[in-house]
Order: sequence, then structure tokens, then C-alpha cells
Amino acid sequence: MLSAAEDVVTGYNADATVTLFGQELNPESYAICKSDLLIKGQEADNIANDNSFSHDRHYGKRFDYLLANPPFGVEWKKVREDVEREAALGHAGRFGAGLPRINDGSLLFLQHMIAHMKPVHEGGSRVAIVFNGSPLFTGGAESGESNIRRWILENDWLEGIVALPDQLFYNTGISTYFWILSNNKAERDRGKVILLDAREYWAKMRKSLGDKRKYITEEQIAQLTRLYNEAQAIAADESHELHDKVKIFDRSDFGYQRITVERPLRQRFEVTEQTLAEVDNAKPVGKYDDREALLAALRALVGHTWWKKVDFDAAFRQALAEAGACGKLPTPVNKAVTNAVAVSDPEGELQTDRKGAPLPDPDLRDNENVPLGEDIDEGEKGGEVVGCAFVSRVSRRYPESQASLRSVTHRWRPNVWLGSMPMRAMRGTMFRCRSQVRSALSS
Repeated sequence: MLSAAEDVVTGYNADATVTLFGQELNPESYAICKSDLLIKGQEADNIANDNSFSHDRHYGKRFDYLLANPPFGVEWKKVREDVEREAALGHAGRFGAGLPRINDGSLLFLQHMIAHMKPVHEGGSRVAIVFNGSPLFTGGAESGESNIRRWILENDWLEGIVALPDQLFYNTGISTYFWILSNNKAERDRGKVILLDAREYWAKMRKSLGDKRKYITEEQIAQLTRLYNEAQAIAADESHELHDKVKIFDRSDFGYQRITVERPLRQRFEVTEQTLAEVDNAKPVGKYDDREALLAALRALVGHTWWKKVDFDAAFRQALAEAGACGKLPTPVNKAVTNAVAVSDPEGELQTDRKGAPLPDPDLRDNENVPLGEDIDEGEKGGEVVGCAFVSRVSRRYPESQASLRSVTHRWRPNVWLGSMPMRAMRGTMFRCRSQVRSALSS
């Protein structure tokens, strides 16, 4: 890859001086790279053999261009201690933005490369790295992946993402993506992100090499280069034949608030043979001294249904007394009984906590992605309550919650990036830099 990059640069300018540096963990790949540089008259000592995460052999160096094709989905457990120690330094180290999950170090490679970018006053740098879909999709709210993507977007380093054809690599047929970053964007590109769909730019190989059945021709590479360079004009021209291949978005378009919508818990209370079996198998009941009396009391209530908890409690207390149970039930036992007899029912009684606030039904929990530019709160204007798009949308989707929606919508909204890539042409390609804002709804 380094030799190919040198050929491209000198192809544009034969007088250019290209100095190559690299680091490789695999001994065979390291030896091949070093031999290649020796043959071409480059400084072979610029190639290091070590783990980039734990031992950065080019520490302190800054480069004009950085390229990488890191292994997909490789865990970093073996160097976990070293990585976490450096992450604890914050942005004084390479991994201050966050740590991805242990089984995929892709975004660690990217942070490593960003740490070697030249500052803007020295001309800045550009980075190109090949990823699979994992760095785009993985990572929930406030996860390491989410925070790393947020950091990149907030610093306006993400220049573009190119979706490549599948079956381009020898050892995997999965889809891959070029991430292109720059800390010195052209004025027209600042605050923008280019999304380019190159999945249909390929030719079939005459003979497969492992999983590699496709390649991108030199002519197609030239076409894609022009398409990327002219992305702004093509995206703005709806009549252009390649308009659907390019989308330009503000970086803020990748920011979403993930709202957790809670709906009220409504229950009826009934005793069945299944209820008896569930109570009998509950661990707290197994340790209860009056277990037999408890089961006898519930057995006497089999076939009955109550629509209010207070009515069930009264009937249950009477049955316990008749069965000879002694004293008040311990809290764990009482909770086990309540959990067994309670049945979710949209026509049932609204359940509340000790302060009278509605309890949420975990089975009805849902999520809404709300763009950062969209207000999630209702406000007042001219003495009248004014709704917002989110409130209206949720009210339509959950009509039973509309009556008291405005009084219980939480107004906590952290300044975070979450996200869903809003590009219809790149089906399935999504950012998930998410965070959660809870919005409890009751009727």
C-alpha cells in the first residue's frame, strides 16, 4: 500500500520527494514491506514491527497523508492494559475520545492515525482508512464507539465516506467503506460530510482469488475520483445523471437524540393454576415458613379476577387468615405473589408508585430518534401551549398517552451526538452515535 501511494504521488509530480513510514504487527507482512522499500531505495528503517496500540514506534511524528487497511473485527484484549492506561491520560494520549468494545479495535486504529495528523498551521493532514460496517453501526448510547464518532464529527474531521462494492478482498466478501478525514478541509467542505455510493462500480474477475470476485478498474477509479471531487456540484444538481450517487449533509444532520418512550403500566389481577406454579417456584416462597398456608390461600382464589389491586389485596388477606397464615407476609414473598398474579391489560388499573406517578410498562417501551435540530419539548407562546414535531408524532403513534404528555415529558437534553445516517441511496448504512433521553408518557 505504501509503494502504491508513492507511485500515485510521483505520477502527479515526478519531482516530489516521498518519504514512507509504517508499522506492521505481522512478521511476514513486515518483512515483505521492508524488502520492497529496500528495493525501491527508501529508508527501510522507517518500517517498524510492533503492535500499534501498545507500542507506537512513530510516537511524536506527524505526517501529511495517512493510509490504513486494518484487520476487521480484531479484538485488542492482549493489549487492554496498555490501551486503557493511555486512555486514562485523556487527549494527552491517543485514545482520549473513548474505547470501543474489546472485540473490535477498528476505531482505535482511527484514533491512532488522527494522533499523527499535522496541525492545521503546518498544512494539516488527510486520512484514508478502510472499514467494514461495524464502526458505522455498533455502539449504543454513550458507548465508546458513539463518543469516538461524536468527537470526529464535532471537530469537523469527517470529510466523506465511500461505500465500496462487496467481494473486493481475498479473505472476506463483506461490504467495506472508505472513511476520509481531514483537519484542513476546503472552505466549501467545512461543516459538511460527503456520502458517495460506489457499490456498483466494479468488474468481475476472470478467476476468483479466495473471496475476491470483483475489482475496480482504473477507469472506474478515475470516475469515482471525479465524482468525489465534484460532489458539491453534483449533489446540488438534481438533473445530473449521477445525482443519486452523492449526498452532502451538514455534520449536525448526523446528530440524533434517542428518546425512550415509556407507556403506562395497566394491570388486572387473577389467580390461575399457572399462578400457583409460579409462586411455588419463587425462591423467596421456598424459604418462607408458612409456605403451605400461602399456597392454600392462593388455591382458594383460583379462577377469580380483580380489576383493582386493592380488591385483590383484601381478598388475599382474608384467604391467608382462613388458611392459618401467621402475620404479615415478608416483602420478598409479597412481591413474588404480586408479580405472579398481575397481568398486563390495556383495560386494567393504572399502576403508580408511592408518590402517585404512573409506572412504565417495560413490555411497551419504545424508542424514537429525533434530529438534534428538532425540539423535543412543548413550550408556551402567547399564553398557549405550543407543540413540537416530536410531541405530535409520538401523540399520533401512542394516542393513549396524549392527554398528559406535556406534563410528564422530561426536559433533560444532553449535548450529545447520536445518529442515523440520513442517506436513502446508501441502504442500510447508518451511524448510531446515540444517547438516551427518557420521555415518560402516561394517560
